[in-house]
Amino acid sequence: MKTPAPPSRPLEALRELTPARVGLGRSGASMPTEALLAFTLDHARARDAVHAVFDGQRLVMELGGLGLEVRTVSSQARNRRDYLRRPDLGRMLDADSRRALEKPGGAGKIAIVIGDGLSPVAVNMHAVELVRQLVPRLTEAGVPCGPVVVASGARVALGDEIGAVLGARMVVMLIGERPGLSAPDSLGAYLTFAPRIGLTDEKRNCVSNIHGAGLGYDEAAFKIAWLVREGIAREVTGVALKDESGTALIAAKPRD
Repeated sequence: MKTPAPPSRPLEALRELTPARVGLGRSGASMPTEALLAFTLDHARARDAVHAVFDGQRLVMELGGLGLEVRTVSSQARNRRDYLRRPDLGRMLDADSRRALEKPGGAGKIAIVIGDGLSPVAVNMHAVELVRQLVPRLTEAGVPCGPVVVASGARVALGDEIGAVLGARMVVMLIGERPGLSAPDSLGAYLTFAPRIGLTDEKRNCVSNIHGAGLGYDEAAFKIAWLVREGIAREVTGVALKDESGTALIAAKPRD
């Protein structure tokens, strides 16, 4: 068996497979002008994503169009400046939001929370379509979903308090991830069994990199639904629950 010949221009071939900055070259002691301008543009897009407006009203309307009950809450971060300077405020509900969630009406087995996070752009672009794919998979798995909660000024841990107040067995937090220079609109999903205040990240599973050039909605929904089903069945999430959804996906594919 012949070994295939390596590409004549390996760096160019690698660039076609990744948005990462590979082999940018040099102009004297600096980067070439084109690479520098591209870096500056991507850095500006990342900064803009952090400070973008969270379109919570549109999310509520579109989620309602899917037949879902939607509630809105806010963290104790009153503005974006507070949110960025005081991460602790983004992890706690304000008093009015907590009282509103304490009203009758349970969350079912899981609570889906949609928070702006560090990239409101990602949430505005991807959250509704992901929920559209996710809810039928949860229903098929026999996991009833209560109201969807749209949270502004949210950090990941805000979902723990929301899930605890609603009495959910598990919380799925969809949130804008920290913008990168190649992906300012990446959405993440954080799953926590038996949510309560004070949990740390080793208790969570994360499905990340959900965006146009990353993980697609259907595959992300499959992974999340698998983790929800298995997490509830085993009563764990985090380091105790390994993502083996890929094995299940292979087994589900028809064979030729």
